[in-house]
Amino acid sequence: MRVYQTNEIKNIALLGSAGSGKTTLAESMLYEAGIIKRRGSVEAKNTVSDYFPVEQEYGYSVFSTVFHVEWNNKKLNIIDCPGSDDFVGGAITALNVTDQAVILINGQYGPEVGTQNNFRYTEKLKKPVIFLVNQLDSDKCDFDAVVAQMKEIYGPKCVQIQYPIVTGPGFNSLIDVLLMKKYSWKPEGGAPIIEDIPAEEMDKAMELHKALVEAAAENDEGLMEKFFEEETLTEDEMREGIRKGLVTRSIFPVFCVCAGKDMGVRRLMEFLGNVVPFVSEMPKVHDTRGEEIAPDSDGPTSLYFFKTGMEPHIGEVSYFKVMSGKVKAGADLTNADRGSKERLAQIFVSAGANRIPVDEMCAGDIGCTVKLKDVKTGNALNGKDCEYRYDFIKYPNSKYSRAIKAVNEAETEKMMAALLKMRQEDPTWVIEQSKELRQTIVHGQGEFHLRTLKWRMENNEKVQVVYEEPKIPYRETITKAARADYRHKKQSGGAGQFGEVHLIVEPYAEGMPDPTVFKFGGQEYRINVKSKEEIDLEWGGKLVFINSVVGGAIDARFMPAILKGVMERMESGPLTGSYARDVRVIVYDGKMHPVDSNELSFMLAGRTAFAKAFKEAGPKVLEPIYDLEVFVPADFMGDVMSDLQGRRAMIMGMDSEAGYQKLQAKIPLKELANYSISLSSITGGRASFTTKFASYELVPNDIQQQLIKEHEAELGAED
Repeated sequence: MRVYQTNEIKNIALLGSAGSGKTTLAESMLYEAGIIKRRGSVEAKNTVSDYFPVEQEYGYSVFSTVFHVEWNNKKLNIIDCPGSDDFVGGAITALNVTDQAVILINGQYGPEVGTQNNFRYTEKLKKPVIFLVNQLDSDKCDFDAVVAQMKEIYGPKCVQIQYPIVTGPGFNSLIDVLLMKKYSWKPEGGAPIIEDIPAEEMDKAMELHKALVEAAAENDEGLMEKFFEEETLTEDEMREGIRKGLVTRSIFPVFCVCAGKDMGVRRLMEFLGNVVPFVSEMPKVHDTRGEEIAPDSDGPTSLYFFKTGMEPHIGEVSYFKVMSGKVKAGADLTNADRGSKERLAQIFVSAGANRIPVDEMCAGDIGCTVKLKDVKTGNALNGKDCEYRYDFIKYPNSKYSRAIKAVNEAETEKMMAALLKMRQEDPTWVIEQSKELRQTIVHGQGEFHLRTLKWRMENNEKVQVVYEEPKIPYRETITKAARADYRHKKQSGGAGQFGEVHLIVEPYAEGMPDPTVFKFGGQEYRINVKSKEEIDLEWGGKLVFINSVVGGAIDARFMPAILKGVMERMESGPLTGSYARDVRVIVYDGKMHPVDSNELSFMLAGRTAFAKAFKEAGPKVLEPIYDLEVFVPADFMGDVMSDLQGRRAMIMGMDSEAGYQKLQAKIPLKELANYSISLSSITGGRASFTTKFASYELVPNDIQQQLIKEHEAELGAED
């Protein structure tokens, strides 16, 4: 393969809902470009894209697949992304390293929730969009209704380039209003028969052609002037106007295709090769220092590793984009993130599982390599005198979590190694070893996402695992002041133990003044602050520890021991064993023994006195509350709201967005445990949601009592 220059390279992401036909389209594109000799099918499990065992097992794309085609002296790097929202990480990664999105729409259903999600990502990243209506040969396909729906959602920016003469099983022809030609195919698809537009279609074609000319002219002042003068543009002028409109997202061209029969695919590829923007025409990426990195072949060599694949018999396959400069096989580069040296013995271009060795790649190109020593997803490899690092890919928060453990405890270490390896392939799998909950938690994008992880763990890694519902990270706090004291006294054969601590606890809020006086049982306790420590707790909130002991009742050298005892109980709260937070502790009195007092004695005395006072101070359990946004079709709104109210959610607002309803609510984390399954069931998979931690709030009293009983039962079982 020849070396393609930056101005000959185009990078494209294929997006769409599950079942929209991306894998089938990719197969037809590869076939048309001569990369493969015959088209595979999802049913036959022999496609270029879905080649991993787990994908063939489920019949779904799980990973994004990188492939390339050479077309009209251009190189098109294409990333076929999974359609399921559970595997959104692949789509987000692809959009960040490509310059054009092709969003497939299932002609049977029109825009679906996956279409909406993908479009929102392109909007956020300011990427050009081409819509491609697929499956025109389906009985249920109503092309005009689909286009009307698209215009209602995405506005007048949706401009038709093509329309089918008929849809359904008889589909075999379309009108192209950019070229003003009729395209038709024989049953085997492939090369089209190109003819003049029939008379009966001319009025409709001319109307759409004029709309397209006007939309193209709007993106360039010179073209607009010519349009006003002549009311038309040449094909080349239209292409130029459409290209500029794509870059600014002021036009969303609409194409037709029947990928399964290879009809319309070649014409789509011509458009991709001739019209969509080159790498050099898109906004520049910034490195972690905010410097703009231009895709300049004469610049310093810098590669960004955006994807890691684990393949049998090969191991890690590392996919990169050349951000700047050129890279040659055998290059020695430095890992900017890890400081290690790496040699790229070979570099390849990809066609799914097939890799073609090349000698050199230029800025903007996408390739892969194997057998790197120390390169992880997100790392940068740079040439001499270059220190670029990148952190421009932001993944969504997790939506579904499960505690995971190996059935055979002896395989726990093997399980952890496999989890960390899998996270390299999909950064939206988040692995957390929770000291607080004493569980290993796997966070993902949905139930199917985690089911896939379990399948791979058991079938690929040969480790049997089980999922459990994760424990909830509750917090404990107090609502009023209370006093307690405790004497720890122990006499044995040798030296004894003695320590007595008197303390007061009260709720702490940021900025509150130092205490001066307390009253308990008619007795007044005056506070003289001798020293104060404010401790920011790693689990959130604060502990403020005040020494107010006068007259030397407790030596200052024992104060750290008392604080240590208090911290031990803060780490295992008196009510439920959860972390405690936002407490102020005032040690105001106590007693020592000249011989038997030591640090251990005061630590134990402080711990018990604190626990006693805490239980008298109106203790409350707090639970994590999350902000929830649900995107749902209007006809399911009532059912979704009813379900949320049954989950103790508080509805905060409703809004319309791009044809869908957006519901905002606050919901306890405990009620989110199976929400993704429930929402999918209620809406037939047509809704999606996002979550974000908001705050800790008091749990209802009945739930608090239940949690306390459960904790007491656990302690009893341990005894």
